[in-house]
Amino acid sequence: MPTDRIADPQLAALLRSARAEPRTGVPEIAALREASRARAAARTPGPAMPTVDGVVAGVPVRTYQPGLLPVVVYLHGGGFVLGDLDTHDAQVRRLAAATATTVVAVDYRRAPEHPWPAAVDDAVDVIARVAADGTPVAVAGDSAGGLVAALAALRLRGEVSLLAQLLVCPNADPTLRMPSVTEKGRGFLLDVDDLRRWMGMWLPDPAVRGSAAVSLLVADLTGMPPAVVVTAEHDPLRDEGDAYAGRLVDARVPVVHRCEAGLVHDFPTLRDVSPAAAAAEDRFLDDAAALLRAR
Repeated sequence: MPTDRIADPQLAALLRSARAEPRTGVPEIAALREASRARAAARTPGPAMPTVDGVVAGVPVRTYQPGLLPVVVYLHGGGFVLGDLDTHDAQVRRLAAATATTVVAVDYRRAPEHPWPAAVDDAVDVIARVAADGTPVAVAGDSAGGLVAALAALRLRGEVSLLAQLLVCPNADPTLRMPSVTEKGRGFLLDVDDLRRWMGMWLPDPAVRGSAAVSLLVADLTGMPPAVVVTAEHDPLRDEGDAYAGRLVDARVPVVHRCEAGLVHDFPTLRDVSPAAAAAEDRFLDDAAALLRAR
């Protein structure tokens, strides 16, 4: 059992409980999606604000605080397989409130029904449509959504001048070869077996996973928008997120980068349980607001 320092007693208790639960086979995707929605429904709702569900460029979206500028296009996490507008509603509301922006959350197509590049295509189409009239736009995302957001920014480079990329615990290396995947892939809520299975659904061709088309650790990052990249010490995706931040610096892209000590993957979803997770998300939100103000 891992003995690493955990950020607070509440998170340590949650991890002990999760580690005590036996893994029983491989759950069906439908069951995993329902469980994800149930966990989200049990969390504290986000701040009250106007929202509108609609369609942009043929893609379902939920728009928070319509009419404000700039616009942040948000791509949710969930391993490219789970997650939707409802699972991330509270998280997106906090982002919209903290940054005083309009946020457009994208209900992109998910694997296994729709493997790569469907999610990135959807993100690109939404961002391009939102920015078509000169509206200032940034991208944001967590986990798998962080990779979708960054890949969309790469594809739109030279066509859309994005203000920022705001990423929490981003997946940056679809090969899943960085040391933290093995070191933190058991006992810290995000399991390495699930990671590899979901990545196989999204990118069935292993040859593509290490290519510049999908890996932020291989792609040319010249001209990417300024970034906030926050990772977590006990996240299997920590090393690749840290490496992405480093590559942005090497490409002369302004970056605010921090690895949150003692925390786990996608810590904003744990703010009801862990005061340390809540404080870390607040730091991310402050950084995001500051970067957007500076732009």
